[in-house]
Amino acid sequence: MTEPLRFIHLENNPADAELICTTLRDAGILCQPKQTQTREEFFAALRQEGYSLILADTSVPGFDGAAALALTRTLHPDMPFLFVSGAQGEEFAIDMMQRGATDYIFKQRLGRLVPSIKRTLRDLDERLERRRAEDALRVSEKQFRQAQKMEAVGRLAGGLAHDFNNLLTVIMGHSQVLLGELAAGNPIRAKIEEMQKAGERAASLIRQLMAFSRKQALEPKVLPLNSVVGNVESMLRRLIGEDIQLVIRPDPYDGHVKADPGQLEQVIMNLVVNARDAMPNGGLLAIETSQAELTRTPMHHLQPLPLGQYVKLTVTDTGCGMDADVLSHLFEPFFTTKEEHKGTGLGLSTVFGIVTTCGGGIDVWSQVGHGTTFDLYFPRVNPQALTAHAMEPQGRLRQGSETILLVEDDTSVRDLVRNELVKIGYQVLEAKNGVEACLTATQQNCHVDLLLTDVVMPNMNGRELAQHLSVIKPNLRVLFISGYLDDICVNRGMDPHRTTFLQKPFTPDVLLRTVRALLDSSAPGTGNSPHPSSPSGSVPRTARAS
Repeated sequence: MTEPLRFIHLENNPADAELICTTLRDAGILCQPKQTQTREEFFAALRQEGYSLILADTSVPGFDGAAALALTRTLHPDMPFLFVSGAQGEEFAIDMMQRGATDYIFKQRLGRLVPSIKRTLRDLDERLERRRAEDALRVSEKQFRQAQKMEAVGRLAGGLAHDFNNLLTVIMGHSQVLLGELAAGNPIRAKIEEMQKAGERAASLIRQLMAFSRKQALEPKVLPLNSVVGNVESMLRRLIGEDIQLVIRPDPYDGHVKADPGQLEQVIMNLVVNARDAMPNGGLLAIETSQAELTRTPMHHLQPLPLGQYVKLTVTDTGCGMDADVLSHLFEPFFTTKEEHKGTGLGLSTVFGIVTTCGGGIDVWSQVGHGTTFDLYFPRVNPQALTAHAMEPQGRLRQGSETILLVEDDTSVRDLVRNELVKIGYQVLEAKNGVEACLTATQQNCHVDLLLTDVVMPNMNGRELAQHLSVIKPNLRVLFISGYLDDICVNRGMDPHRTTFLQKPFTPDVLLRTVRALLDSSAPGTGNSPHPSSPSGSVPRTARAS
């Protein structure tokens, strides 16, 4: 043994106590006994930590071994308890073993002591290892069940997002159409503009829902951190309740960062939820954005951060705070101090993952009873190039003449898209599912320049349809549309010059510009012109698939 064996020894005979220690040392067992002779001394030793077993005589003045065994089993049910005595007979020894003693060794046969202790320690190690394995298995099972729940929530959120995004496409699309048809001074315009703004806010809420369920597709953008905080402020106030005061202090210089807005919103929400749970009786929650000159790498990071200018997001609460042990495990996956069913242990690990993916780091200060402060550092980005690009005029939409096969199972979305395509000159063939689209596209003399298809449809999905038609129409352009946020990579593995993806909800203007850009794109070796459309009048401008 590399470390001394620490044990409690209940023995009032100093000679016997020394003999027992000598026997152990002669066998190569380093020992560090805690000698006790009274009930008070024995009880005080039991309340201390770090002892591996107990050796006890059956009788000491004012106290006996049976009482010591009962007291041990009450305080430490699994502590090995060995009697070493010569005063009692075998019947007493059997009785003590039945009451929970580990072994009974007569002082006249002290040679059994060393093998018994070694066997006891082996059994104890095996028992502890088995318990650790069982605990690890229980934790794994809980994590697996939690992961299943998270996946179910994600699927539910994805389905809700799909349906809402279809509805929002129709609402926002018709709103833009009406605004385009009304004169500038028309009093109805203000109402329609409010309707369109409400649609945009609803789309933002859907994005936040998907970020919360970790289904949000990643789209890193250069954006002001103040706007991200402002977008979620109303949701945060509903989240924390009325007994917590929320104070937001925006950066007057409005620093920009490059990140996915949905992920940044998720970071803020996770920190706010933790702060709320740390203040069950109410308190103050402050969110602040500021500029920071970094002169050292923050405490929590993946790689050392370059020194220089950063944008800092600070979240401070006046809650219960955390001790050093909790802080040391803070960003470990599945680590949580919350009650069962009240926390996944993934919130702060997700925060760490998002911040470090953005090239940043985190500092944390906390003290029990005095609250917690998180400082998140993001590399500062110059927004000038983005602003110049955003201010470039888009120009007027160019008329089209190509033939588009439109495949969409939602009637309202299909009608809106068809009408807007026809309005600027495209010839449109329609189908409500993949099978119907195949029948239409394979008709004799049917030419199609672009397939505009929803991704998720019954019987045949949009990707399968595109792959099938691309075999018989090699120059076919494909525009995928979807209300599911995890369909963004649907065109992976396909020709990037002939395919693209458009996320619902979208406005007619965005749709038409995307269609025009895809039709005008040049694939290597094909030039810049798709197959010419049929002569005017040879194909009806709008034809429904039968």
